[in-house]
Amino acid sequence: MFGRLAFLKRIKAPNGIYNLRKTTPSMVLPEQPTGFFASQIATKYFRSLPKGRYVPSFRNLSTAASTSVDCREGVKLLVTGGSHAQKMVGIWLFGSAAWVFSMVVLGGVTRLTPSPEYKRVNKGMSIEDFKFIYWMEYAHRMWGRALGLMFALPFSYFLRKGYITLGLGLRLSALFALGAGQGLIGWWMVKSGLEEPASEYAQPRVSPYRLAAHLTSAFAIYCGLFWTGLNVVMPEPPAESVAWVRGAAKVKRLALPVSLLVAITAVSGAFVAGNDAGHAYNTFPKMGDTWIPEGVFDMKPLIRNFFENTSTVQLDHRILATVTLISIGTLWWSTRKLDIHPAVKSLIGSTVGMASLQVTLGISTLLSYVPVSLGSAHQAGALTLLTLMMLLNHTVRRPSMSLLKSLPQVAKTT
Repeated sequence: MFGRLAFLKRIKAPNGIYNLRKTTPSMVLPEQPTGFFASQIATKYFRSLPKGRYVPSFRNLSTAASTSVDCREGVKLLVTGGSHAQKMVGIWLFGSAAWVFSMVVLGGVTRLTPSPEYKRVNKGMSIEDFKFIYWMEYAHRMWGRALGLMFALPFSYFLRKGYITLGLGLRLSALFALGAGQGLIGWWMVKSGLEEPASEYAQPRVSPYRLAAHLTSAFAIYCGLFWTGLNVVMPEPPAESVAWVRGAAKVKRLALPVSLLVAITAVSGAFVAGNDAGHAYNTFPKMGDTWIPEGVFDMKPLIRNFFENTSTVQLDHRILATVTLISIGTLWWSTRKLDIHPAVKSLIGSTVGMASLQVTLGISTLLSYVPVSLGSAHQAGALTLLTLMMLLNHTVRRPSMSLLKSLPQVAKTT
């Protein structure tokens, strides 16, 4: 009896009226289970939740969000067919995103291996050296084609089962089309590397614009798959109280511009790779003997320097990376005292750690003259940092009105 009264006390509405129908069970946990909680409804709601008390951990983020979907008013689900279908589609989408992630890393390794161009780059190379380069290129292409099958076959199955809603189907079709176009962009990029350089002293390389388009497209596909997967498995954000929702809104106002800065910095890194700018000015923090090298604005028109001038491209990337790290640190400092979900706090802390690691990887790659291991790790780090920023933005989005109305003013954490 006392356990029942304690439960009723926790869901008391601001107007003093107890309302069981609008309650989201994920926001409270019973302290002393009684016969009241042995009913079928209580079993359905509380089976997957920790017993005894609320445990503020990142692990509970998806659980709290997914169980709150039982209050479906105002929530648009992307998957029909129940929780099993939701789980299957979510695993497929996250698996596809992980596959794209591996494609980005493999592409980075392929780009950093010696070029198959013979006359100016690898004259006198052995057949074994050529085989290594060939198989790296071939594996990257086959891995991409396998991804197409891995995405298309489950997509067809889920469509046939009726799990995919119209909105989700259109979104996934657009991502599939972008993936098919990515193959064409890759061919277009490689073709530019086969053209004769303007000078006999210049090494052949792919166009930095085409390389940036190829990498940015890969990032876009990954972000689309990952964000859609989050929407499927977590249609509602973790919201245990109105106070936490307000805190999340403050975090979101800061997280959005920081996320944009992270994305811009990643794209600038593509131009560093396209211009082989990592092989110049292998010193830090200065570029050679100066802070700003000469000739950063030699090209005309001026805008070309930011995409084609080796000195300017590297200086630009250094500045953007530094500003990104400072911005993420500022995000953590500004939100450290906010009343927010513990998972959001952990996520912000992880983002600060990843940003610091990414800057360290970048400096190490530069000072080591861009070895394959560090260069590919730096590229993977950029995508990891972007992943954390996406997860943070998804976690702090505004909940539906139906969930918002059911929340208490302050979360019960004991």
